[in-house]
Amino acid sequence: MLIQNYGLFWREDRVDWGAGSRRGKLLGYWNGGKWCEVDFREQSGIYVLYDSSYKIIYIGQAGHKNSRLFNRLKQHRKDHLAERWSIFSWFGTRPVDGSEKKGWFLGDEDFSTDLSSVLNHIEGILIAACEPPLNKQGGRFGDAERYLQRKPIQEEE
Repeated sequence: MLIQNYGLFWREDRVDWGAGSRRGKLLGYWNGGKWCEVDFREQSGIYVLYDSSYKIIYIGQAGHKNSRLFNRLKQHRKDHLAERWSIFSWFGTRPVDGSEKKGWFLGDEDFSTDLSSVLNHIEGILIAACEPPLNKQGGRFGDAERYLQRKPIQEEE
């Protein structure tokens, strides 16, 4: 499976960007029968930036010969896209591993997938990111899990 998990329409102002020696967090959660909170800062994959009206302004990739998701998003807060985006979606290739007892984390990528699955995932990314009005079906990501954004509790500095 190419896309392992994804987050749709997360808000830039709900990300803990870190300060000083504090790294920051890109938190998401899933409750498919059990609570699962994950920091997606090191995720690889595709991301989409939107302005406040949900218009796509940029599509990029993270993790392949460049920074991971959190750092790519952080770069866009200071580059030519700064102040032009406030919402983002992401489609990750690293699965979530772990357990309720030991905690949840990002595992290693595994790209043993067939062409049909890859095409379904690419179509799914485009449908989810663009929300075309004439598409009656949603994206097909197989067993990929959707994560909702979690605003981190601000730590005392």
